[in-house]
Amino acid sequence: MKTPPTPPTSSTSSTPPPPYQQPVPSQQAPHPSAAPQQAPYASPIPARRAHLGDALASEWTKLRSVRATMWSLGVLVLLIVGVGVIAALLIVSARDASDVDAEVSGESMLGLGFFGVLLGSLCVITLGVLTITSEYGTGMIRTTLTACPSRARVLAAKSLVFFAVVFTVTTVTTMIVAALQIAILDTDAPGTTEWIRATVGVSFYLAMLGLLSMAVGALVRHSAGAITVMIGLVLLPLVLAIFMMARSLRGVQEFLLTYSIPSQLVQLYGDAFGTVGPGGWAALWIITGTTAVAMVGAFFSLDQRDV
Repeated sequence: MKTPPTPPTSSTSSTPPPPYQQPVPSQQAPHPSAAPQQAPYASPIPARRAHLGDALASEWTKLRSVRATMWSLGVLVLLIVGVGVIAALLIVSARDASDVDAEVSGESMLGLGFFGVLLGSLCVITLGVLTITSEYGTGMIRTTLTACPSRARVLAAKSLVFFAVVFTVTTVTTMIVAALQIAILDTDAPGTTEWIRATVGVSFYLAMLGLLSMAVGALVRHSAGAITVMIGLVLLPLVLAIFMMARSLRGVQEFLLTYSIPSQLVQLYGDAFGTVGPGGWAALWIITGTTAVAMVGAFFSLDQRDV
């Protein structure tokens, strides 16, 4: 009986090689001389969340450190004081030259401050526009919004600081001018209502006019363009009313003459110039409502548009 032949064996084994195993590093005990791990750095300054007071401090620093602020407020004071005193001196010289005892009441005396305030309003408009457009021109607005991402807080801080500065400076200046005019013309002091309206009321109106300029600057984002728009808003109604001679436009002419900014401003001085605008304190309500609407538009513009 024959034995079956044995199959030839292959030179290579068909068993797969074992998988490669990485050598396990030996865990050695740390050397006794190794330095211990340091704790993470902790600032000695206590961390807290930013609030409106921080934004107010920032805006106050920016406003008082810009040369445009000193120039604008300086020219504002110079115009109000200089024009007011010159007007009083002209009345005194005319009265002495005619040898006529012209009666100048206290209320009509306060009206002499209108001319300097009207010219000074251009300084307030310029400063209000530059308070926000200068940051767009230099790119500082990006840094401001990075430090304070809340755009409503930034706009509120700018508005509060600007209003406080302009209102304070204008109130002090108008009171000084009124006192000087009383001394120069040698008249009795006006009543309390007339005095407050011609000093505090006028200063409130100018501060609100500056806030309106700031809102226009936030919408336009260009210094020259926003200043041009505001000057047109102040002067254009009167210029248009002068050329509206047609009878059919008589109603529009009276409306422009009554509610233009100079007419509202002059009415705060009482009846010194006659009834040319809304009486009493109505001018303050009008400028406050207009500024509030413009500020709402400025907020949405600042919140929705890129910088």
